[in-house]
Order: sequence, then structure tokens, then C-alpha cells
Amino acid sequence: MNVLRTAVIATVLAAPLASQSTPSYQERDFLTRVRRLTVEGKRAGEGYWSPDGKRLVFQSEREPGNPFYQIYVLDLSTGETKRISTGLGKTTCAFFRPMSDEIEFASTHADPKSKQYQDEEIAFRASGKERRYSWDYDPEMDIYSYNEKSGALKQLTTAKGYDAEGSYSPDGQWIVFSSMRSAYDHALNASEQKALAENPSNFAEIYVMRADGSGQKRLTNVFGYDGGPFFTPDGKKIVWRRFDERGLIADVWMMNPDGSDQRQITTFGSMSWAPYMHPSGQYIIFASNKLGFENFELFIVDAAGTREPVRVTYSDGFDGLPVPSPDGKMLAWTSSRAGGSAGQLFLAQWNHEKALEALKNAPPRKPAKS
Repeated sequence: MNVLRTAVIATVLAAPLASQSTPSYQERDFLTRVRRLTVEGKRAGEGYWSPDGKRLVFQSEREPGNPFYQIYVLDLSTGETKRISTGLGKTTCAFFRPMSDEIEFASTHADPKSKQYQDEEIAFRASGKERRYSWDYDPEMDIYSYNEKSGALKQLTTAKGYDAEGSYSPDGQWIVFSSMRSAYDHALNASEQKALAENPSNFAEIYVMRADGSGQKRLTNVFGYDGGPFFTPDGKKIVWRRFDERGLIADVWMMNPDGSDQRQITTFGSMSWAPYMHPSGQYIIFASNKLGFENFELFIVDAAGTREPVRVTYSDGFDGLPVPSPDGKMLAWTSSRAGGSAGQLFLAQWNHEKALEALKNAPPRKPAKS
């Protein structure tokens, strides 16, 4: 009896000790000197760093007469902001090309109906009606490169279907992007037609092309939204997020630039997206609604995906689209923490050492549920 009692007590005492062995963290452990970068317009987000870490290129709804995103460059030292997109149509997903004067972004300005769509949206908003904000996978969206010195704009993709979410390789020679062209390049059967009507993003796959738009090649071939791809800092891998067919569960994946060795990094059982690898190459920062369907927070996970993700932000609403600075000491991300549902750009000091410590203490990754 005494032996049994001793065993029970030992078991009870062991449980608290096990939980205490994993330190708890708060936002201030990872992020300090948090400050808001953008205030103008209805919303702003997706800020990506210039290679020298002195500027950000981002999207914002702030143009008179246009209720959709346009692309802007922010000088962090002067605060000066300039638009680089045409001002017409919808735009998204800009990225600086390393070792050049070019910036790529996606736009619908070549669509003859762009102005009509702008006017219709303005009239809808003026009527007092409201709709829940959702992303529009416009089939006329194509990728362009803009030269900051000459002002020249070059179209890089021409296939019908949403082409966007592009980013350059570290050497500036390649662009990885997401495309829904497979919904328009062949006659759809009844099942495909239904899928396109219900959720066009199920046709999104990852592609790669040279920086001049040549050599376009498809890398993924799985039904469900594959998007948000980025090269790792060494250029040897591509990290992206893959949704299931229902569009509710997404996880972080990684593969070689030729599409081989596709590996799942997270099994988080939630909508985990916008992954971006830290310049150290040791971990990935991403967003997830693990704590509530509309409560997106930032998390980190080790590059090999052997550990459970660690929570970084602790604010209600939306925290997402995290991008570390080239030197790994700062973090830019999109957040609604200032109030309301629309996001704005935020900037903070990043604690790399604390991130490594937290990941070392994180429990092993849970297996994927079937």
C-alpha cells in the first residue's frame, strides 16, 4: 500500500514539473519597440524589405477614386512614400529584386474593365451596404516588373488566371509565384466547373520563372490552394503554404526550387499561412488562427519542422504577413491591433536569441491527423 501511494504521489508531482520545464513566453520576449508605420488610407499591409533594409514596398488602399490596393515604397529614414503602380485596377504582392532597380508586383491595370470595377465598388460603398472583406482572385491579375530608375513597366505573365504572390530568389534571377491558370488552360469537366465556381483558389499552384518572365514552370500539382511562396535566404529551398480542399486548414511546406522533396513543416490543425524564413535559416515565422478563427497570431517553427510552433504575438484581431529584415534584427508585419478590422504596417525589434531559446524548449511536433 505504501509503495502504491508513493507511486501515485510521484506521478502527480511529475506532471507539474513537466509543464514547468517548458518556459512560457510573452510578446515582449520577442518584439520590442513596437510601432505603427502606416496611418494613411483604409488599410495597408504586406511590407517587404529592400535588400539593404532601408525601405519597404507594400500595398495600401489610399488612392482617390480607387477602392483597391496600389503599391507604394516607404523610405524608413525619411518617411517618404511614393506610389510605383499605375493607380488603376487592383494590385498586390510586391517584392524588391536583389542587385537591381526593379520591383515586381501583380496588377489588373491592363484589364479594360478595371475602371468599371472601381466605379462599381465605390458606388456600392456609397450606398451604405457592407460586405465581409475577402480576397478577389481576379483572373486578369498578372505579374509586372517596375524599374525605379527608368519608370518602365514590363509584363511578365500573360496566361489567363490569377498570377500573383511573386517573390525573387536571393540572386535576383528567379521569381516564384502562385497561379490559377490551370482553371483556364483546358476545358473543365463538371466537377472542375463546380470547384471553380465555389472556390477558384483550389486551382492555385506554385510556379517558377526567370526574372524576365521566361522559362515558366509548374512546381506543385495538388488540388487546394498552394500560394505565398518565398525562397529561403540561401536560395536552396522554397517555403510556401498549402490549403486543404475545404480552404479551412493550411500548413507550411518546403521544397527544392525544382519542385522536388516537398515536405510538410507544420501539422498545426489550423489556417497557417504567410511563412517567411528568418535570415539565419534556422526558423520560419508565419501566421495562424490556431487560437480562434478570426484571431490570427504570429508563430515561429524550426526550419526542419521537428517542434511545435511557438506563439509570438498576443493581440486580438489580426497579426500576419511577417517579414524579418535582411539582418534579422527587425520584423515588419500587418496588424489590426490599432483598432478596427483593417490592418496597417507595424515594425518592431526582433529578439533572435529568444526565438532560438523558445524553439529549443518547444515540445516535439504532433503527427498529422488523417
